Order: sequence, then structure tokens, then C-alpha cells
Amino acid sequence: MEYLAPFKEGIDLIREAGGDAFKLCWQCSLCSASCPWNTVRTFMPHKMICQSRYGLVDLEDEDWWLCSTCNMCVSRCPRGVAITDIIRAARKIMLEFQYERAPASLRNAMGSLSSEGNPWGSERSKRAVWAENLGIQPYSSDQHEVLYFPCCVPAYDPKLGSVARATATLLRSTGASFGILGEKESCCGESVRKAGHESLFESLRKSNLAAFKEKEIKEIIVTSPHCLTTFKQEYPGLDGETKVIHLTQYLADLVEKGKLPLNKSLHKRIVYHDPCYLGRHNGIYEEPRRVLGSVPGVTLMDEVECRENSLCCGGGGGRIWMETVKGQRFSDILVEQAVEMGADILVTACPYCLLNFKDSVVTSDKGNVLEVKDISEVVLAAMGEE
Repeated sequence: MEYLAPFKEGIDLIREAGGDAFKLCWQCSLCSASCPWNTVRTFMPHKMICQSRYGLVDLEDEDWWLCSTCNMCVSRCPRGVAITDIIRAARKIMLEFQYERAPASLRNAMGSLSSEGNPWGSERSKRAVWAENLGIQPYSSDQHEVLYFPCCVPAYDPKLGSVARATATLLRSTGASFGILGEKESCCGESVRKAGHESLFESLRKSNLAAFKEKEIKEIIVTSPHCLTTFKQEYPGLDGETKVIHLTQYLADLVEKGKLPLNKSLHKRIVYHDPCYLGRHNGIYEEPRRVLGSVPGVTLMDEVECRENSLCCGGGGGRIWMETVKGQRFSDILVEQAVEMGADILVTACPYCLLNFKDSVVTSDKGNVLEVKDISEVVLAAMGEE
């Protein structure tokens, strides 16, 4: 048996990078038993925590890039260990000392975020192209009460531009006084921070905070749960001065007040997927179900594992910019489940989930039996404004 002495310098680096939570770990391995990766391959978070505790992190181990920060392990840990913070700290060290060993696709996304403020590398001036011909105005504190912040994915990915358009149309149809920032808006920075690039995250955060302050933003409605989490938890002072809510919260409030005119019957069997960052990270489970349950003609179903136990789509923690080999994609499992349940539509409320589900439908050749939609698109159809 080989014995290794603790590496003090390594321990200090993990601590300084924000991974001090390792000291609480009892090594019960409940995190490893809970991790969704172990449904498709072997992945041992408790072993990685132990390595961190003794400063013995292997900077060449690709497993450090697997975590999707779904928060399943954190939610079940009896000691409340912030396991994802430990992994983020290790990733930060890897980027600082061996940047070239980070996944190439992630490095490309980081480069685009640094130059254009979005992971796609598209020009900043094209950030509001999705809104063309909708008559949406730039936000002005004199004219608007709410800022709509669509997220980079609906803003730039052509497969999801319909989500931003549906949301904006919903806001207008329900009487919201809103505007957008357009090219003044940058990525919220959530994925890049979870991937360990702290300085880039700080740059994006400062850019957005400056824009919010300049425009005197008082309320923000977001499409992405990742933006919601970042603005509320990682933009110091923002949530104290600015109300930040997810679209599902806005819609659920309208349902509660009887102000959401859902007049068209859809006659669809819908399976709802709980996004990790909406559910486990923010505790928002009832609102989307309240909205979908109020749509006439809809048979609403939960996934096999739902709410607090929802299976991650695989896109968090920067994983949306990294390749996952076939046979290990959680989204494939969830699409197959939806088909087996007889669903017509797989509905969710997160752009990353939508991207992964749409890809899985295509690669599994299920496009003829299952649609993938954002909750905004379903509600818009039920309002007869598709």
C-alpha cells in the first residue's frame, strides 16, 4: 500500500480558491451514491473531496470537468458540504496552472465570452436580433417597470430564438411594461464561474451591474434559472435593490390573480421537467405546475424522478459547452422516458435543458413522436397567439 503525505501548498490553494468546505466532509459517500453520473458511468465526488482535503488534486484527471453542479449531492449531504464549491475551486486551479488541459470547447466559449460577452462568439451588436419586428423598446426607467433578460442561448441560438420571442409576446399581452438592454447586456457569467474562471466572471458581472445601474433597473424577469441564481446569489447587492424573478413566477402570479387568459384548449399530454437551477437551487417547483395545470385540455405528468429528485439534463456547471459522449447523456434518458410515458410534449423552463432535449430528440430520431417546448411557448399557444 502506498502512503502519501498531505500536500500543504495544494490544501492552501484549494482553500484560497473557495473550496474550504472539504473540512466538513465525513466521507459517508452519499454524494457519490446520489450523483446522476453514476447512472451512466463511475464518478466518485467523495473521493475528490478527500483528495482536496489533503491537497492531492490530480490536475490531469478529466473527472473534475464532469460535474454539472446539479446540486443533488449538496441537497442530500448530511453535513451540508458545499461540494460544488470544492469542484469549482479545483477547476479554478486547473485553469490557472494548466489552462491548455481544459476541454477545448470550453476554452472556445471562454474566449468568446471575453471578447463579445457571449459564449457563441457572435457579435455583441446582434444580441437583440431575436427581437426584430416585435417593436420591443430599449429599457428606459421613464417608460418601463421591468427589464426582460433573455439569456445568451435564446438571444443567439437560432433553435431557441422562439423562446425569447414567446416570452416577450407574453409579457406584452399580459400588460407588462418592459424593455431590453440589447447589446448593453452581457452573459450573466454563471457557467464560466462554475467552470472556474473567476476573473472572467468578475468582468461580466461588473459589465452587467454597470448597465443595470445606468438604466436604474428595479425589476428583472429572466428566462434562464441560471441567470436567476447568479443575479440573486452572486451579484452582491443586486437582489437587495432589484427584484429578480423567473418567468414561471410571473406567470403563476397571473394565474393566481385570474389574469392569464388561457382560452385555447391544447389537448396535449405534457411531461414537465424540473430544471436543477429552478428546482434544487431555488426551490421553484409549484409555479410551473400551476401554470401548465391551468392550460385547458392539458394532461400534466411528472417525470419518473421529479421535483427534488429530478434528473439533471447535463448542461450545468459549464457542461453545456463540453461534449458528452453518447451513452452518457442524461437528456437521452429523459427523452426516452417522456416517449415511454406517452407524452406529446416535453416541457421545461431552462434554455440549457431545451438545448440538450432538442439535441437528444434529433439524435434518437424521436422528432416524429415528441416535441420539446419552453413553458412560454405552451402558454402562448394556449392564449391563441402562437
